[in-house]
Amino acid sequence: MRRRGVTVILGALITALLAVGVMAFPLPYVVLKPGPTVNTLGSDNGKEVIQVTKAQTSASTGQLRLTTVGVQPSVELVWAIRGWFSDEQAVVPRDLVYPPNRSEQQVEQQNAEEFKSSQSSAETVALRKLGYPVQVFVADVVADGASAGLLRKDDVITAVDGAPVTSPGKLTELVQAKPAGTALTIAYTRAGEPGTARITTKAAADDDTPRIGVSIDKKQPHPFTIAIDLDEIGGPSAGLMFTLGIIDKLKPEDLTGGKIIAGTGTIDDEGGVGPIGGIPQKLVGAKDAGAHLFLVPADNCAEALRNAVPGLPMARVATVDDALAAIQAYNSGSTPRPCTAS
Repeated sequence: MRRRGVTVILGALITALLAVGVMAFPLPYVVLKPGPTVNTLGSDNGKEVIQVTKAQTSASTGQLRLTTVGVQPSVELVWAIRGWFSDEQAVVPRDLVYPPNRSEQQVEQQNAEEFKSSQSSAETVALRKLGYPVQVFVADVVADGASAGLLRKDDVITAVDGAPVTSPGKLTELVQAKPAGTALTIAYTRAGEPGTARITTKAAADDDTPRIGVSIDKKQPHPFTIAIDLDEIGGPSAGLMFTLGIIDKLKPEDLTGGKIIAGTGTIDDEGGVGPIGGIPQKLVGAKDAGAHLFLVPADNCAEALRNAVPGLPMARVATVDDALAAIQAYNSGSTPRPCTAS
């Protein structure tokens, strides 16, 4: 009996140790959880998030909070089980966040680059809304290209066939909307004087993409400087909230109306709001931060509805104008355009 008792005890101990080992064994998953939210109109680590110099700024009585997702990169079975049964967390394959052909450092570097790009687009869109248009100018003319003898270096291209050119991307879109060999009316200003040129596009040497034979750049003259200072956050999803923050800082009116407005979404140079990941976790983070309204990218609405947080109204936004209209409607007591499943 004594030997059998020892055997039973040893067996139980080994089973327990194996169980502990299995529970602690790392799995090829990550856990997504609500991350911190940041008021773009406030400070982070003692520094203003949006810094404006050489211009009068206004103080807001409310907040414009960007939302984030926290990632737990190393997951043991015990944490995975907790995540699977949590309404606030998601357990997803590690490869979705950290592709197998890229290191964590490379992913973080890409996130940092996207974060920087989102700040640039946010500034572009905000300045345009504040009355400072983007000027797309000719940086160089290809010697034997379609525009040779018609456009000059430093010409500012203002329209294509009457459609305004509001960004380099918009110019490319307008030129490539018709096949190579199409004659386009290009409006421009040269040394402040308006002019037009009739330019027939040519196909690129390596494909049939229509070109007008110029390299372009952009400028957006304004009498002040804007800087965004925020550490330990990556990716492009704060673009919309940075845009709104810059506008609120530089307009005398209080955009927030004293409310806490949270949201997410990428921003492009034309003011379009794009979809992001982690909407369920961002909704929870916004609610925990006391948000009164959440701005949801239109393409995330179906997912947001499936993960709606009680007591947190959501507004569907496809552009920065939609976001501004949603906030204005909410502050006036109206119902902003809601998310729909389609």
